[in-house]
Amino acid sequence: MATSIQDTFNAPFVFKADWKEAFNDAEFIKVFSSDILENYILKKRWYGGKASTLKYIEVVDYFKITSEKNTYYGALIEVNYKEAFLQHYFMPVAFMAQEELDTTTLIAPVTLNGIEGYLVDALHQEDFRRLVFENIINAGKADTGNVKFHKGKALKENKYISSRFMGIEQSNTSIIYNDNLVLKFFRRIYVSTNPDYEISRFLTERMKFKHTPAYKGSINVAMADDNITLALMQELVPNQGDAWKYMLDAIDGVFDNLKNKKIKINSLPDLELFKSITINRIPPEIIDWAGLSLFLKVRTLAMRTAEMHIALGGDTTDTAFTPTTYNGDYTVWLKNRLIYQFQNRLNTIENNLHKLDGLALELAHQFLDNKTLIRKHFLDFDWTKLKSERIRIHGDYHLGQVLVNGDDFYILDFEGEPESTIRDRKVKQPPLKDVAGLFRSFHYAIYATIFNNKDKYPYEQHELFAAGELLFNYMVGVFLDTYIEKAQEGNLNIGYSKEIAFLLKYCILEKAVYELGYELNSRPRWAVIPLRGIASIMGY
Repeated sequence: MATSIQDTFNAPFVFKADWKEAFNDAEFIKVFSSDILENYILKKRWYGGKASTLKYIEVVDYFKITSEKNTYYGALIEVNYKEAFLQHYFMPVAFMAQEELDTTTLIAPVTLNGIEGYLVDALHQEDFRRLVFENIINAGKADTGNVKFHKGKALKENKYISSRFMGIEQSNTSIIYNDNLVLKFFRRIYVSTNPDYEISRFLTERMKFKHTPAYKGSINVAMADDNITLALMQELVPNQGDAWKYMLDAIDGVFDNLKNKKIKINSLPDLELFKSITINRIPPEIIDWAGLSLFLKVRTLAMRTAEMHIALGGDTTDTAFTPTTYNGDYTVWLKNRLIYQFQNRLNTIENNLHKLDGLALELAHQFLDNKTLIRKHFLDFDWTKLKSERIRIHGDYHLGQVLVNGDDFYILDFEGEPESTIRDRKVKQPPLKDVAGLFRSFHYAIYATIFNNKDKYPYEQHELFAAGELLFNYMVGVFLDTYIEKAQEGNLNIGYSKEIAFLLKYCILEKAVYELGYELNSRPRWAVIPLRGIASIMGY
């Protein structure tokens, strides 16, 4: 370990307490919460409060677990903001002498009861990673107070071999064990079971759904009324990357064919949006242009999506997953949520018009001119006319949540929309909301390909947009043909054609409005994608 570590910090924090009793010491907790954590977590990728002003941090609970060599703490911290809201995070903490460190990523130098060392994120210490793994294997025997380790039915491992980080740390931190398991630590936590844990366990242990990484175990903190999920263990699925990367490569090939095959875009046969079509009825000109492989992949993805929804809606005993009908309470919840979100996007677009130009600016003005029409569409949700059922859904379904496994797919990450509250993520919704999310992801992949390769294809941008919309309509048509047939075979009540069309339009509009806020705040040039989607759905 390099001796220059100390040079990156100011003088160490000094405490009278011993590490084994540190979280019982008021002075340690006070300094750890303010001077130490406030400086540390603001810099972490998983910290979700960067756009808000931090007020103070408080350690609201903790637990202690020990290995043969070390004592570790799991700190549950509450971050309070000046905007009058709060978030909760999980921080596993270790105290290590310099020669014991497995990392240069440190929280702070400290001296505890005369012993010099460093506070570190315990996940960076192999001894801690081994301890957690062994506690899951020995679930029940290893529980500490209100911390509960669970071993899934599918977990056959009985020995720790190795552990390493999985990729770059994002909103969560994932550890690969023995090259065949993944333990995902949720950095931001909720006073409720995490939907990813809840749905993963339900799908694999109860419904035997094969196209999601199998549930292997978990760590939860037991509360009076619920559990806080700290970590989820699943199988590591061999894959060739996610479906987003696959789709970008495939669509790039489709646009290359325009040039290589000298295809006249305006001569290609059209297809009405949301019109189902079997692969064998796709016009030969479209197959010649886009290729058969892309549509076969779309059909397989439709099959897996339908199977996921059949499983999520296939239990009649677990009330958290039992299908339910539409009612007035759901309608009030839905309209209040969407009108609030819509008004937020209106304000955002009005404040960001100066960042837009060209087609994006033109579409933004059309959006503002049609705001009454769009708002009315959200308010026109009449539950009494709907005969289909609501189920638990994925909730944030897009190509980045799907792994490519040869010619097949695995669906993962059931946490739900990041903007939504944990309670909202568990509300039963139309399964077609997931379908709408995937369609919006198709749309994004097409436009991202155009934007990222604007000098590669010898066509005007408006011609590429026209080709992209045409390709989108065929991808949607193939998907719907397979999805609807499979869903109905599996007795998933998604309604008949008129209801399906209404729900799809409603949910796609909802997703596009949701996306608009992100694009305007993060990359205004891409706001053209949700704005075009909204214009297409509303027909203005």
